[in-house]
Amino acid sequence: MRARVRGIALAAALLAATGCDGGDGTSAPAGPSAVVFHAGDNPERLSDWGVLPVAGGRLTLAGGVVPYDLATPLFTDHAGKLRTIWMPAGTSARYDATATFDFPVGTVITKTFYYPRAGAEEGLVAPGDRAAGQGGASQGGFGLDLSRVRLIETRVLVRRESGWAALPYLWDADQKDARLHRTGAVIPLTLAREDGGRERFAYVMPNANQCAGCHVDNLASRAFQPIGPKARHLNIEFDYPGGRENQLRHLAAAGYLTGTPEPAAAPRSADWRDPAQPLEARARAYLDINCGHCHNPAGAAKTSGLHLGPEVTDARELGFCKPPVAAGQGTGGHRFDIVPGRPDESILVYRLASVKPGAMMPELGRTLAHDQGVALIRDWVAAMAGRCD
Repeated sequence: MRARVRGIALAAALLAATGCDGGDGTSAPAGPSAVVFHAGDNPERLSDWGVLPVAGGRLTLAGGVVPYDLATPLFTDHAGKLRTIWMPAGTSARYDATATFDFPVGTVITKTFYYPRAGAEEGLVAPGDRAAGQGGASQGGFGLDLSRVRLIETRVLVRRESGWAALPYLWDADQKDARLHRTGAVIPLTLAREDGGRERFAYVMPNANQCAGCHVDNLASRAFQPIGPKARHLNIEFDYPGGRENQLRHLAAAGYLTGTPEPAAAPRSADWRDPAQPLEARARAYLDINCGHCHNPAGAAKTSGLHLGPEVTDARELGFCKPPVAAGQGTGGHRFDIVPGRPDESILVYRLASVKPGAMMPELGRTLAHDQGVALIRDWVAAMAGRCD
């Protein structure tokens, strides 16, 4: 009951904040800052969208902008991610139990990649990927304290009449605004690991064309889709200013989502970092978010025959004793994608652990090996029974 009251109060606050528009339904309402839906033009500055204004030394959220997190997020070289969603007044997304929600024209989704600063040394950063349900709120309230974090890039997904468009913005050195940067970028950084070690790496901001590599999960339709806003990824608790609440319930109460069942009746991915949850569920959730958008029967990696979505139950499709379709350095000299009980003989583990071009998987979004994620998949394979003859 308490959560429901919070949801109603938030909905009222959002409605108050979104009570007027620019007259044509494309501008957001007044608030701490006003979001602007650009129906066709691509603004040079991120600030022209009005979603994430910088004020008082913080990256803040404009009125009506809702943060969210994923049960198991995709790994991106330990970058922290502040995810937000906004829709024009009077519109909402339609719930779907399995696919990305059907968002209305005018929806603006952002994902800001950042790292906590690890000292005064230029480029020295700490891992920013943290527990699910925290997001930007973990930085001391909504938004991010710019004295504590270094902003890298903000990716904007905007739903237009013609479909989704992806616009990548690279943050200026003074952290006051970000500029449209379609050609990608390489940012040298040094990661201060939790064990005291340091590791130099190059954060790679993908170019605009590379966005489709992950966001087109069906080669036949070529439809560009957001990856994270699915029921199973969002069905977790989040720390909102009014208290901790389930994200699906929160979005529904805010008027941003219709057709939503109670959270207990909706699918839910495991949190890969939670050892209290079953090992297989955590491993499958990790493979789903990191690999499933390509490794599905309609995706870019469909010809591999390796399908890693949550709906797959066929052991062969999951890689059990399955020989690779194409040989080469990507196999590491191994015969099967997964050899039960033998992670060191499994191509899947080899490719996740590799940082070699032509062998590493995923191909985009990282230059470092995700040691903790690889350890999870190793444990999953090691626990399997059976043999490959």
